[in-house]
Amino acid sequence: MKTLHKYLVWQILVSLLMTVAVFTFVVLLFNVLKEILPLLVSGQVRLGLVLKAIGLLIPFAVVYALPMGFITATLLVFGRFSADQELTAARASGVSLLSLVSPVVLLSLLCCGLSAWFNMELGPRSRVAYVNLKHELGASLMNVQFAEGRPIFDFPNYIIYVGKNRGGDLEDVRVSVFENATNCVLWLHAPKGRLELDEKKKEMFLHLFGPRSLSQKGWISGFQEWTSANLYPTNNGSAGKYQPKVSDMTFWELREKLRDLEQINLPTEGAGSPAEVRARLREAETERDKQAEQVRVELHRQIAFSFACFGFTLVGIPLGIRVHRRETNVGIAIALGLVVVYYAFIMLGGSLSARPELFPHLIVWLPNFIFQAVGGVLLWRANRGI
Repeated sequence: MKTLHKYLVWQILVSLLMTVAVFTFVVLLFNVLKEILPLLVSGQVRLGLVLKAIGLLIPFAVVYALPMGFITATLLVFGRFSADQELTAARASGVSLLSLVSPVVLLSLLCCGLSAWFNMELGPRSRVAYVNLKHELGASLMNVQFAEGRPIFDFPNYIIYVGKNRGGDLEDVRVSVFENATNCVLWLHAPKGRLELDEKKKEMFLHLFGPRSLSQKGWISGFQEWTSANLYPTNNGSAGKYQPKVSDMTFWELREKLRDLEQINLPTEGAGSPAEVRARLREAETERDKQAEQVRVELHRQIAFSFACFGFTLVGIPLGIRVHRRETNVGIAIALGLVVVYYAFIMLGGSLSARPELFPHLIVWLPNFIFQAVGGVLLWRANRGI
């Protein structure tokens, strides 16, 4: 038994390291191509800073790569174990499947603890450090972000098009200004413009010279000699330090924010009739509940997602035995399908965070319950040879 246990655990660990490395590379690739590679190619940033940025992204990528790697490793190892008739030989020796896979299940629980550390602490902190590094590189990012001849969506409430960019001196600048992210309230066009960066506050300003404005009232020409907008404002006067979004907060920061939201005392008096005061109070309560539910969903997501390795293991072992194939591509295809199903519930809970009456923070737990229940039944059937 010790020999079999060591053999299976070793096979799982080797496959896990390889698959996690591959999935981490895939997750990193998109961010590197989108945000980091242009800095390196432009020659505006040292290679050391680029490597530091990639290093800060690795823990954030491992959050997703570790569960994906574990289910892929489980499917591959037990698929080969079954196809090579090693499982048949173990059963002929009187070894039950449950006793055979017990160290693998224990390993999955250890990976759950590791995943919790990445989910709840290391991943969010690394992501915040990465965004702060981007802010520090604002001068270099400025020209990279303002690429010529394509719309730029990198700034909240603005879509910007630049015809030419000559080291911050712009030509043929078009700006769409949005309200509530979807309602375009103003459109500006200027023959020339300039980008300026406040190095102290890490704020980016776009200056337009001789702009024309189109609003709901029609065209307005020459309404100013120039106009300017702060595209990259600091948060709460924090001198360029990134104040993390809910999705970038650690577990303890989320708990503190949720407690602060729940302790907000809403005013019960104000100007207007009693009916108007009650209406404003209901609106304020609704907004507070939405903000609290968004935090609650992220809090539960971090905890629930930490148990993904366990559920994936319970499903992966019997599926690998049933598939009975040595081919790597088959195992990877099945793993990706299961991962898509799992993440669909996570995304559904996040998309419903503005609907507290639907309890979206409980939806993120559904894939764990489903995978563990189905995996437990499949494992029991496989142990009985059904």
